[in-house]
Amino acid sequence: MKQTPKISNTYTLGSVEQGAECCEPIPHFSIRDLAVSYNQKTVLSNVSLDVYKGCITALIGPSGCGKSSFLSTLNRLSDMVPGAKVTGTIEFEGQSTLANNYDVESLRTKVGMIFQNPNPFPLTIRKNLELPLRERGIKKKSVLESKITSALKEVGLWDEVKDRLNVSALSLSGGQQQRLCIARALVLEPSVLLMDEPCSALDPISSGVVEDMIRRLAGRYTIIIVTHNLAQARRLANYAAFFWMKERVGKLIEFGQCQPLFESPQHSLTAAYVSGERG
Repeated sequence: MKQTPKISNTYTLGSVEQGAECCEPIPHFSIRDLAVSYNQKTVLSNVSLDVYKGCITALIGPSGCGKSSFLSTLNRLSDMVPGAKVTGTIEFEGQSTLANNYDVESLRTKVGMIFQNPNPFPLTIRKNLELPLRERGIKKKSVLESKITSALKEVGLWDEVKDRLNVSALSLSGGQQQRLCIARALVLEPSVLLMDEPCSALDPISSGVVEDMIRRLAGRYTIIIVTHNLAQARRLANYAAFFWMKERVGKLIEFGQCQPLFESPQHSLTAAYVSGERG
């Protein structure tokens, strides 16, 4: 018999200290029976959940259980992996993103991706943000400047770099580079940010700065973050999805509001993982 993940979704949302407040749960993504395979080897199967608009959803679980593979399907970066196959349904703003005629370029504009390691282009700070705008046909200088300034302010980087926009982005610290990469996604005015362990390559101080920024962005953006830092998930997220390997395939074990999932999990594997007994 097919097993479905435990869903715990009957509690009020936590305070800002226990995950940023968000709006009434309205699905931004609806995922049903999602499966991912590489060269015919299944790595993730039977994933069904809703990702709620304006909320932060943390994906937790041990390495290798399919969290990053799941994340890559949401803006179809999985298309770029040779041998990758995605089945099931993913609806974004009411449309099926896996349809052959779906506008993938538009999807990737609306759904930005932030990777584990900062990856600024080997260009100036200004050109890192100009390039995606020019690729979208925006060339008017006043518009470029306005959007660049706004994005840098959103990530709290403007005051730190406003006098050196024409220096190499590679001269920035690791934490600044990561915030620049987030600004590069925000400059296209997405509605969703996908974050694959955005703090794991940063020192604790830089990590705290990025966490504070993520908290500020909540509500205006839907944020899905992969993290192995359970304390970080508890601090930031409104919802959490716990993944685990079963029979060498990644599975969604439990999904629900973050505070009750950590404090009163419905599945024994979840309880063992969040308590530190497993994983």
